[in-house]
Amino acid sequence: MSLSRPFRSVLYLPAANVRAMEKARNLPADAIIFDLEDAVAPGEKATARAALREALQADYGQRTRIVRINGLDTEWGRDDAAAFATGADAVLIPKVNAPADLDAVAAIVPDTPLWAMLETAAGMLNAAAIAGHPRLQGMVMGTNDLARELGSRHRPDRLPMQTGLGLCLLAAKAHGRIIVDGVYNAFKDDQGLRAECEQGRDMGFDGKTLIHPAQLEVANSSFAPSTDEVALARRQIEAFDEVMAQGKGVAVVDGRIVENLHVETARTTLARADAIAAMAQGT
Repeated sequence: MSLSRPFRSVLYLPAANVRAMEKARNLPADAIIFDLEDAVAPGEKATARAALREALQADYGQRTRIVRINGLDTEWGRDDAAAFATGADAVLIPKVNAPADLDAVAAIVPDTPLWAMLETAAGMLNAAAIAGHPRLQGMVMGTNDLARELGSRHRPDRLPMQTGLGLCLLAAKAHGRIIVDGVYNAFKDDQGLRAECEQGRDMGFDGKTLIHPAQLEVANSSFAPSTDEVALARRQIEAFDEVMAQGKGVAVVDGRIVENLHVETARTTLARADAIAAMAQGT
């Protein structure tokens, strides 16, 4: 899957909630995580698994359908993995600590792409090896579980999280993997959500996981190139192409030098904007 494909908004949905899964077919989410793990009570696991199998037969448009299974160390994990070896766009594995955790699921799910939840200290320390796994397509930050394991306190600047977030970002970018930021728990706090989305965007995340449909608009707008950014990208490319045609080596836009690396970034910005526009038309 191309990294230009948008993953601005990745919405968690409980697989036990049939009505929510139906509504999600019309929500402006780039991707949906159908959750069989934390969002489903132990006594409802098998029922939720069956309901999700049926729900995924419906048309979700261009939205990426990701199934978060229970860990293989639980009584439900292997049945979850086997049930969604086909029928979903990706299988998300919780609490990945090392590449061996991916190996175990890959043996049950031979063809569907794998995603990894990075939510433990061990997972952060092994992020580079995890990101390098040949079956891995994407990484999801599990910041709530990480905070619990670290014993850290909530801060708006997420300073206690920066080491873990940074390690995972470096790993994902080094191996060309999709990586999305953790959730923002106060789903009625749009201002706080926007600030955290903008922080994650500026750090380099591809998007943000969300716990409520009300958060979709903020995430989608925060992780999309702005009108000004698209216009600047076009001017940078035009100016660079012009000086190259004239045999000159340096272009200047808005008083700033434009070199090859800036043009590459500009082309990425335009490709991202085009992918978002195409997805909007297709859904």
